[in-house]
Amino acid sequence: VQLQASGGGLVQAGGSLRLSCVASRRAFSGYGMGWFRQVLGKEREFVAAISWSDTTYYADSVKGRFTISRDNNKNTVYLQMNSLKPEDTAVYYCAATPTGYASGTYYRRQSEYEYWGQGTLVTVSS
Repeated sequence: VQLQASGGGLVQAGGSLRLSCVASRRAFSGYGMGWFRQVLGKEREFVAAISWSDTTYYADSVKGRFTISRDNNKNTVYLQMNSLKPEDTAVYYCAATPTGYASGTYYRRQSEYEYWGQGTLVTVSS
């Protein structure tokens, strides 16, 4: 599975961005999908995940501001980011796991994801 992330850019604090991640595989609908982010010099961290049945999971730091969704007809997962803060500045990565339905604990672990996109940079200015 190849993943292509896009939608990053520069936005002012309080603004919004929508990230997209297109998967190459037709079996996309059976995959669990996640978004992670990494700040230079820090470890990559979990942001959000969605199961094949549209169950969603969020990091506490983005809950209520970010929304993950998927369109299986387009093999695409989205991350709508609202009320952005400077601390949201990072490279955002999408990832896929063949385990379509699992616990939130599972989806928060990077090691469970087999496929990763190339990352898209989000910069939030204050």
